[in-house]
Formats: sequence, C-alpha cells, structure tokens
Amino acid sequence: MELNLKKTIVFFDLETTGIDIVNDRIVEISILKIDVSGNEEWLTARINPGIPIPAAATAIHGISDVDVADAPPFAEMADSFASFMGDADIAGYNVLRFDVPLLAEEFLRAGVNFDFNNRRYIDVQVIFHKKEPRTLAAAYQFYCDKQLSDAHSSKADTQATYEVLKAQLDTYGDLENDVGKLAEFTDSDEKNVDLVGRIILNNKGEKTINFGKYKGKTIAEIIQIDKGYLEWILRNDFPLYTKKILSDIIGK
Repeated sequence: MELNLKKTIVFFDLETTGIDIVNDRIVEISILKIDVSGNEEWLTARINPGIPIPAAATAIHGISDVDVADAPPFAEMADSFASFMGDADIAGYNVLRFDVPLLAEEFLRAGVNFDFNNRRYIDVQVIFHKKEPRTLAAAYQFYCDKQLSDAHSSKADTQATYEVLKAQLDTYGDLENDVGKLAEFTDSDEKNVDLVGRIILNNKGEKTINFGKYKGKTIAEIIQIDKGYLEWILRNDFPLYTKKILSDIIGK
C-alpha cells in the first residue's frame, strides 16, 4: 500500500559514534523525501564527526575514522540537510527517542535554526512494537518477506523502514493511511516539549520538568520557588535543544 500523503514526508536514519545524544555525533545520514505524488528523492552523506569513532560503533555500522577522514563536518552540510527536509513531516525507526533529538543537537551546534515544531512524526518502531515487538531486521522479514542484508547501513535501514511502513498499512486494517493518524498512533503518552522528554506537557498543557528533584512541577512554579535550578540546567551538560527550549521559556 502506498502512503496517502497530503504533505511531503521524509524518512531518515543516522549512523553515529554512539547513543549519547549530548556527546555523540553523526557519521552518516540518509534522507528519503517523498512528495504527495509519490516521487522519491534521496540525500545520503558521510560526515566527519570531529571525534574518534569507537570500535564498538564501527562494529555495528562498518564506518571507521578512515572512511570519514575526508568527509565534511556536519556544519558544512547542515544548510543542505535543512533545505532538503524543508517543512516535511518526519518518519523513521526509533526516530522519536534518538534520531530526531540527535539531529536537533547537530543543527544547533552548526548554528542552523531548524524548526522541529509544526510537523508530524511517525515512528515505525512504535507501530512495530505495539503490533509485533521485534527488531527492524525482523520487521523487514515479517512484513516484507525480505532479508535486511545490509543492516546498519543508513540507506538500507531507511529504505527498509519506508517499505515496512507501507507493508504495515497492508497488514493492519485498523491503521488509517493518513500521516496525521499514523503520527497519533506512534505518539507516546508523554508530550515532549524538548524532543528528549526532559520537558513535557502535563495534562493541563503546562510545560513541566520531567526529571530530578522538581519532576512533575511546572516551569512556572519552579521560576517562583527556585529559578536558580533552571539556570543550573542551562549551565550544565544537558542537550542543547533542551536548553534552547528552557531559555525561550524563561527568557534567557
């Protein structure tokens, strides 16, 4: 089943130096853009992360320091990535917990103000885990009857994710072929304000701290009782996007 699109959507996948959103970096990115007519356009690039790629990461995706020695840093490519993605909706595998927050960090380090708001997100992993809890390779086998022979290549993973989502629409009659409905289905119960869930919306729609000694308290409350705590977050090792959102809220 082809996607029923009313707006362009991009599928993307990152290969990285690790899984720390704050400290790790992108070494490869693949973006598949699909417009409302179903036309597909690819952008794939190796990135020099500016830090050593650990052997454990290379063992997973096969990209070593030598492979990216002559590749551009993310900052040189950031405007191209942002332009290619435009205002499209976003989809991927584990995209909500990892790829989107890490991409946001890279854009901010590069000084590119990419707007992650006002777009819809589909996480194919969430659909899969709600329907058939397994891995991407198993999802590809289960839904598409294909072997993911080049797993952890960003392009292979991105292509597989796109094919799995279309096959999921064929498999589950209760999944509506509509990006808005799919985004709602993959949305978590918590409404993240800062992509990684340090700041969320409570059931009243108020921006609320979701960690530490003030977990569950609204930022408005914390400003009144301990504004220094919020300033401490801004000075310390938290994701740049979290600090940007917090700065916007408290007017720093």
